[in-house]
Amino acid sequence: MIIAVDGPAASGKGTLSRRLASLYGLKHLDTGALYRGVAWLMLKRDLDPRDADQATEVARNFDPEALGSAELRTPTVGRGASLVAVHEGVRSALFDFQRNFGLTPPGAVLDGRDIGTVIFPDATVKFFITASPEERARRRYEELRVQDPSVTYESTLEELRRRDERDQSRAEAPLKPAADAEIIDTSKLTPDEVLARASRLVDNALRDFAKQG
Repeated sequence: MIIAVDGPAASGKGTLSRRLASLYGLKHLDTGALYRGVAWLMLKRDLDPRDADQATEVARNFDPEALGSAELRTPTVGRGASLVAVHEGVRSALFDFQRNFGLTPPGAVLDGRDIGTVIFPDATVKFFITASPEERARRRYEELRVQDPSVTYESTLEELRRRDERDQSRAEAPLKPAADAEIIDTSKLTPDEVLARASRLVDNALRDFAKQG
């Protein structure tokens, strides 16, 4: 069973994905953390995330141990992740990692930006989670100011819009909803309301699957 959850930064897709994984007894993978991991490793080695060849080399030798670093959630690494994600070689190198994770029983919930369109176009259920830029910036600002009191809402909103533009305009696997994805706007919904709506669709998919079997 594969549940694909795509969407832009701070839309709530990570929260939903973790809760769905817990509810249905599935593994969870935040695929954005893979790109953050590549960016973090590059920055540690004083490499430029915009260098496609170097980024691809790091991705090909990616060590999942890097996912345990608390530094992955810093704004600097977040910007780096958006830069390395545009490289076709990086996405290709991480493709098998994501596929193998999802195809290992009992299945998984994967969240990212191209899960339902590229990684698992045959996913059991697909969601595209979104929210207004202003609401997403507010959420991200509340997270970041704990780490860095100098962060402002305005700078957070500006950075988020720049990242959206990079994600949506890249040639390789741009951010967009799959044609058969359920789109959920979380701007005015609580996490419980989002989970309730999403789980109804998963339950329906499971019933349909049982009937076919």
